[in-house]
Amino acid sequence: MNSTRCSKLTALLLVVTLALSAVAPAAAISTDAQGVPDDAKVGDEVSAELTLTDLYSDYEEWTLNGETELTDVTWTVTTYDQAGNQKAKESYDGQSFNHSLALDSDASEAVVKVSGTVPEIENFTYDPQQEFAFATLSQTRDGGNSDEIQTWSANHHTEDSSKARTAIADAEDAIDSAPGGADTSDAENRVENAISAYEAGNFGNAVDIAGQAEESANSASEDANASAQTNKLLLYGGIAVVGLVVIGGAGFWYRSQQTNTNRLR
Repeated sequence: MNSTRCSKLTALLLVVTLALSAVAPAAAISTDAQGVPDDAKVGDEVSAELTLTDLYSDYEEWTLNGETELTDVTWTVTTYDQAGNQKAKESYDGQSFNHSLALDSDASEAVVKVSGTVPEIENFTYDPQQEFAFATLSQTRDGGNSDEIQTWSANHHTEDSSKARTAIADAEDAIDSAPGGADTSDAENRVENAISAYEAGNFGNAVDIAGQAEESANSASEDANASAQTNKLLLYGGIAVVGLVVIGGAGFWYRSQQTNTNRLR
């Protein structure tokens, strides 16, 4: 291998190494969450515990930052040593907090409890459903950049929006359950209109239109089933006619053979 090829190969390996180091995760902290809801009603009080371990895999001293879109928020950060003994406990109010962690504090685990009220919804979306940031935890080194550890999200709804979603989902199920050959185009168009009404916040309208879509899908299913039954009866009838023709032809042939035999005698 000549020197030019060698230098190109070395440069390529250097680029690959730099690229891999760039995409490597900045924070190797392990996380576990308990109590984060999949879906929550606006105005409800909710809480969850977020546990962090492997605290010093990157830095021996750093700041834990938390943010949330919950309202009326309280954060409680409790640290434990490797034996499970509590080392410290601090509480913070507001939608964000900062908490210092250091290796020499003997804290090997941090449990962050966040409690607050599910926020109002600014924009309704059907698919995917509207969501909010339940909690985001980040790691910041003094004088350095902040690296996100993890974000936990949750869907949220109102009583009226939940009813509308259920009605739309029922209509979609009716369309999906329709037999092959069923013309569900009208139902599908109505579902689209119901989703538009939902996303505009007109939930009563969405419920009504979704109900019409479900009825249309069920009607299309009934028509398709009736048509299939009719076709089946016609098929059976056709087979019966063919059978009768065959039997009649065989009988005629037999009688004609008998007649010819008698004439020859």
